[in-house]
Amino acid sequence: MDGSYSIIFIIIGSIVALFFLLYVLPVNLWFTAQLSGVKINLLNLVLMRLRRVPPSLVVNALITSTKAGLNLTSNEIETHYLAGGHVNNVIKSLISADKANIPLDFKLATAIDLAGRDVFEAVQLSVNPRVINTPPVAAVAKDGIQLIAKARVTVRANINQLVGGAGEETILARVGEGIVTTIGSAVSHKEVLENPDKISKVVLSKGLDSGTAFEILSIDIADIDIGDNIGAKLQTDQAEADLKVANAKAEERRAFAVAYEQEMRAKAQDARAKVIEAESQIPLAIAESFRSGNLGIMDYYKMQNIQADTDMRESISKPTNGNKDKK
Repeated sequence: MDGSYSIIFIIIGSIVALFFLLYVLPVNLWFTAQLSGVKINLLNLVLMRLRRVPPSLVVNALITSTKAGLNLTSNEIETHYLAGGHVNNVIKSLISADKANIPLDFKLATAIDLAGRDVFEAVQLSVNPRVINTPPVAAVAKDGIQLIAKARVTVRANINQLVGGAGEETILARVGEGIVTTIGSAVSHKEVLENPDKISKVVLSKGLDSGTAFEILSIDIADIDIGDNIGAKLQTDQAEADLKVANAKAEERRAFAVAYEQEMRAKAQDARAKVIEAESQIPLAIAESFRSGNLGIMDYYKMQNIQADTDMRESISKPTNGNKDKK
């Protein structure tokens, strides 16, 4: 029994050792690489295991690139993997670019991949351009009419500008700015409606794709709608503002006139008070003249008769209400 157990343990240990040896020494991968024309030695595959690089990933990438006619080394692929890159994505992008005659080398592809962009999608976008729809852009022509335009921008990826180049938001912002400038410089909104391609020509001539990760192929005006009459609204608002200013000035003048009238009334009342005060001094002056002998009683009566005669003449000269009716 002990002998049979020992044989079983030996067999199990041998199987485990064989699997471990095959794991450490990926002979099958090495054999596959040799059959595919990829020159790589078994020691490099063992060192990849020690550096925690999947040998299958490197070998498969080398086989794919070699069959596609690309000249890559295991060291380049391993370095890109250790840097955190997407090896399979880079290999696919290099093959697609080579088939489409797009200049793209391994160094640039890895730089684009490590920059956080999808290099394979960028190559596909360079082969198959994409259409970007701009949001409605509102602008006002010189005649005051507002126009609302929508554009379709056809772009393709600029491989050499993918690292550090601006994205779609910059393209949309620049195209919108170009549309506003073109419409704003038009003398009449009818001019823009009659020739919408004028916007495309002017915007394209500005080189809006400079410094971006895209190359603008065309800008097509999809739709133009007439908005509000901004000029009329501004004139209306200005007229209302002028009216308010005029009303304020008129109210100021009216308030000044009222204040001046009140001031004149106050002065008139003050003058009447002074007259009354002066008239109140007459009896005192007459009494004083009596006491001093400067005025006699007959003189006083004569003065009273003259005053009564004057009052009578004034009452006769004034027409009564009955006389007015008869006239």
